[in-house]
Amino acid sequence: MIELKINNSKNIHSTAIVHESVKFGSNVVVGPFSIIEPGVSIGDRTVIGNNVTICEGTTIGEECKIYHSASIGEVPQDLKFKGEKTEAFVGDRTIIREYVTINRGTEALGKTEVGSDCLLMASVHVAHDCVVGNNVIMSNLTTLGGHVNIDDWVILSGGVLVHQFCNISKHAFIGAGALVTQDVPPFILAAGSPVEYSGINSVGLKRRGFSIDDRKELKNIYKMYFRSKNNRKENLSKIKKELASFKYTDLIVEFIENSERGII
Repeated sequence: MIELKINNSKNIHSTAIVHESVKFGSNVVVGPFSIIEPGVSIGDRTVIGNNVTICEGTTIGEECKIYHSASIGEVPQDLKFKGEKTEAFVGDRTIIREYVTINRGTEALGKTEVGSDCLLMASVHVAHDCVVGNNVIMSNLTTLGGHVNIDDWVILSGGVLVHQFCNISKHAFIGAGALVTQDVPPFILAAGSPVEYSGINSVGLKRRGFSIDDRKELKNIYKMYFRSKNNRKENLSKIKKELASFKYTDLIVEFIENSERGII
């Protein structure tokens, strides 16, 4: 990493305001009227558009693309926040579209994280202390409350609202306009307001190389858990007993058993 002074690089527009302490990788581009505050680090070949604000304590990875009017690392919208030193992180090759807001953490976690190879479409909001995994897609107007965890390969369709402290596990797909108030297990398709189980994420799993046999077994597990006439506790015990040898059973069971908000 090299440290640049204000506007002394041909890749930083003359109208951009960049603090002298900002650490730039190689071939970073900063567009007109963008503001980059002290203590920011930006990785190689990241492109920052016009009117972007990157606030103190933010780290941006390599080869990211940040479109105009995005705000990253601003203070959280949490009345308990008292100005403590916290951070925001964005991984490599993540695309952040227009008007996205990513708030930094509070003392509860100390940071907000968005992983690598993600796509955050226009007007997405990621609140304080959220942790977003890798290869996540969040469509337009999706909003995460504070302390939300989004695992790898999750897709949130347009206008999805996720209540604070919810967890959405890997490879889940949430339909447009859904209201998520409880935890969403891995590999499923969920939709509605409030959100409900709608089957497994067959299309997404097929695209990611899950075999037909694996998809059938996942369908059997969730049919047993969500559709059986028995209560869910009994259903989960049956899954543990009858499908213990399936390679994804432990992941599903552990997620369900560790849920604090309950399962959708």
